[in-house]
Amino acid sequence: MGFGRYVTARVLWAGVVSLVITTITFLLLSAAPNPDVQQAATQAALQGGNPAEATERVRELRGLDQPLYVRYFDFIRGVYTLDWGWSESRSQPVLEAVGSALYYTAQYSIPWTILTIILGPLVGVYSAANMYSWKDHAATGFAFFGYAIPNFFFGIILLLVFGVWLQFIPVTYNTDVAVFSVENAVQLTIPVFVLVTGSIGAVMRVSRNESAEFQNADFMKTAKAKGVSPLRAYAYHVMRPTLVPLSTTLVGQLLALFLGSSLLVEVVFAIPGLGRLTYKALIAQDTNLVLGTTLFFTFVAVVGNLLEDIVFTVLDPRISYDDR
Repeated sequence: MGFGRYVTARVLWAGVVSLVITTITFLLLSAAPNPDVQQAATQAALQGGNPAEATERVRELRGLDQPLYVRYFDFIRGVYTLDWGWSESRSQPVLEAVGSALYYTAQYSIPWTILTIILGPLVGVYSAANMYSWKDHAATGFAFFGYAIPNFFFGIILLLVFGVWLQFIPVTYNTDVAVFSVENAVQLTIPVFVLVTGSIGAVMRVSRNESAEFQNADFMKTAKAKGVSPLRAYAYHVMRPTLVPLSTTLVGQLLALFLGSSLLVEVVFAIPGLGRLTYKALIAQDTNLVLGTTLFFTFVAVVGNLLEDIVFTVLDPRISYDDR
């Protein structure tokens, strides 16, 4: 099949994957006890009422008295009509809650992603060009440090030093400052730095190993013999073929950090983003909100893997989709 048909098939398969993930999440949350029902039964018992009647009343108000398949199909219909339900814990529609949280997540995710995409390959190629020198050892040590240290622990240490002791940044995220302001840039510096150090390590190591194979290739010797500058030679003849296998690691690392480590970073720095929203929804067992954030993270992961395949073709036109 051609590239267009391959992308169409991948998009359809992405819909199936999203449906499976959402179904599993729905079933797990449905099997868990609802805290509102338990709280209603406890209050009724303490006040001398009938716990069974209170439980049944709450279940009816929440729609939990309906069969599981009815609730499931209602939810699936709401997903495709963008009616993701009402968040009980936030008293607002789920889409509105996700949108407001995404506003704060994007403020650190965009600069973090841009810095990782730029710095990771550049540091790796620079390290390969100075292999086994002190520059290579310094870059490798930095990569291993960022890859090994837990993001949440590193964030707490930096918050303690720069927020509590030196008071350079606020201890908790201030939502009242303007997005494009110096105050906002200052308070987002440490979260972005923590995420960049966590993601740049694997990207740097892969780019170093891949570029080390190309810097002594015949086409590099020919380019140097023709008088091509080292900067141009590495940019055109080393960086581009290095990005083909690197794109897999890059997408995987960014998705893993966005889905996992961003939650911990938002909890540490009190950023009201998607990660913290998901954490609070899980604690409150807000089924609609948990499913809404799960849908968004699934969409990000599926789109990221789809873009990865497209980047493959852009970077290396020799890749064919006829046999896929």
